[in-house]
Amino acid sequence: MKICSICHKISGSDKDHLDCLQRRQVELEDADFKSKITEQLELSKNSQDLDVGVKAILEYLGKEKNKDK
Repeated sequence: MKICSICHKISGSDKDHLDCLQRRQVELEDADFKSKITEQLELSKNSQDLDVGVKAILEYLGKEKNKDK
């Protein structure tokens, strides 16, 4: 038995909890995405040169915003 280094609760194995590891991985990926999205956007230069993924995200956010109204 070991103390999980992420949630600081007792772990039944000698490793951290799997769900804690996965949650931390998702949080790190999310933080990485947030830091890169501003570089990919560059809306002030030319909105036609946006990455396909960024265009899809902006389209989705626009639809969600219209749905809320």
